[in-house]
Amino acid sequence: MGSGLQTIPLANLALAFIPVAIVVVIMLRWSLNAGSGLFSVGRMLIQLALIGYALNWIFASDSAVVVTSLLTVMLLFASWIAMRPLEKRQWHDFGRALISIVIGGCLTLALITLFVLEVQPWYSPRQVIPLAGMIFASSMNTVSLSAERLAAEQQRGTDPVEARKLAYQAALIPLLNMLLAVGLVSLPGMMTGQILSGISPLIAARYQIMVMCMVTGASGISAAVYLSLAIRKRI
Repeated sequence: MGSGLQTIPLANLALAFIPVAIVVVIMLRWSLNAGSGLFSVGRMLIQLALIGYALNWIFASDSAVVVTSLLTVMLLFASWIAMRPLEKRQWHDFGRALISIVIGGCLTLALITLFVLEVQPWYSPRQVIPLAGMIFASSMNTVSLSAERLAAEQQRGTDPVEARKLAYQAALIPLLNMLLAVGLVSLPGMMTGQILSGISPLIAARYQIMVMCMVTGASGISAAVYLSLAIRKRI
């Protein structure tokens, strides 16, 4: 295989929607909300098309201001989405999520870009934005899981410290499962993409180790900060 990925013709790309169409048909046959599935697929298409054009412009601009602004927007959306499972969302919940993801995510992003990859310049959009996306998304999911479990434990009247422990344990389950399964059950997206592009599997494995460490660390730190802030007034 060559050193670069081939461009997928649109006609070939359309074939990838066959399994999705099967899922929608199953939803229809089982009297589920197939409209939500179609809406999600349509939204995915629009979002990815728009981000493709946007990233082309961002990469071409090579501006620290543009990259920093985009990272800020990503953090705000990640924090807002993280609180979605809560039935009674308040502004201080959003603030806690934002602080948590900033602490866990941004510190990890800085470590990886400045000292592991030694990105030059520090705001290089081709490296910083994809890495930030992985870190913020994983932190968002872990904070969301911890927030949902903490709220459930609080409704049961669980002791705050015990509730924090149970919420943190539950939030870490997907991360720990991912660490246990990688290489045995799955080849993660970054490693698969690099192998498909012709990079040595040994080199791809190093990058994937970096990714697994950064998302686990950032997510675990973010969830711990959120839970600590959430029960601070209850201890």
